[in-house]
Amino acid sequence: MPYVLLSTQIRTETGPTVVGDEASDPELMDYLGATKIHTFILFSCEYRVSDPPRIVLDRLDRRGFFLKQMTGVGQTVVWCLYKPPENEAQTVASSTDCSAGVIIFIINGI
Repeated sequence: MPYVLLSTQIRTETGPTVVGDEASDPELMDYLGATKIHTFILFSCEYRVSDPPRIVLDRLDRRGFFLKQMTGVGQTVVWCLYKPPENEAQTVASSTDCSAGVIIFIINGI
């Protein structure tokens, strides 16, 4: 699975962080330490971790995922990450000048 969406609401520095849905890679969800939660309002499932987004982003970086886009939607922050196929990983890694672990969060007031 080359794409991962993360989201959190209001308090980005404390979590929880939503890391996947019912179609997410179970092995990746296990690596992140995610718990599958049934949301009865949406009649679907999502995976959550209690960690703040920074920790999750660091873990995904170690797995070869790159931050592609970030946006705010209301009081929710969403990150889209991409993991290139193995044969493209070298090209992407050498063509980027973003340093891993430096992320700027926009936090909405309560």
